[in-house]
Amino acid sequence: MLLIPTPLQQPEESGTWLLEADRARVAALAHFYVETPKTARRWLGVLGLERPMQELSLHVLPDRAGKGKQAAPEARDPAQWLVPLLAGEDAGLLSDAGCPGVADPGGQLVAAAHAQGIEVIPLVGPSSLLLGLMASGLNGQRFAFQGYLPSQPEERGRAIVQLAQRSRSQRETQLLIETPYRNQAMAEALITHLPGDARLCIATDLTGPAQSVRTLPVSQWRKKLPELPPKRPAVFLFLA
Repeated sequence: MLLIPTPLQQPEESGTWLLEADRARVAALAHFYVETPKTARRWLGVLGLERPMQELSLHVLPDRAGKGKQAAPEARDPAQWLVPLLAGEDAGLLSDAGCPGVADPGGQLVAAAHAQGIEVIPLVGPSSLLLGLMASGLNGQRFAFQGYLPSQPEERGRAIVQLAQRSRSQRETQLLIETPYRNQAMAEALITHLPGDARLCIATDLTGPAQSVRTLPVSQWRKKLPELPPKRPAVFLFLA
């Protein structure tokens, strides 16, 4: 099974991004596990496939296929996820954006493949978390990805205070993400609840047309709050 990363911007903003040898391997596949079929078709169209699009089998990832009576068979029976692979066919796991299984669906499928002795091959591609860490100037030797914080302001504030204490005691960079329309609220919450001497990096639209990466002490951010684009992804990193 090939793990296929995709660029962090939209398909229409990107050309072919994979190494040519990797692109050729993906182009030969007939089976793909995907988050969103419509988005997957757009990415696959950029790569130039050996088969017409209508001949491809797109299997929606179990954690995106829904639950209950309307769920796809893959969502109800994990053994069915791997039918093409167990039959000796190659397949690809395609992300909507970024690296499969990293702040991204697909981990259950990869775990099931390992349990069945199926070879898993990650392909080279962009990860907003590592790109943000690279560009932040924070501690890249010790870091932790915390995913999403609570959406309620009081709970989120408490979580930030706790993570700041952990960061300070462990000298550990903390990485966070948020739904784009909540990016502004997340930035302001971090600026409010982190210590003034903590360093906060806000990295938006990485590899995209509006890319911005800024790392400042929180005391500096408080003098002029950032204005984040509401529809562009962001990564938040801090070291207290």
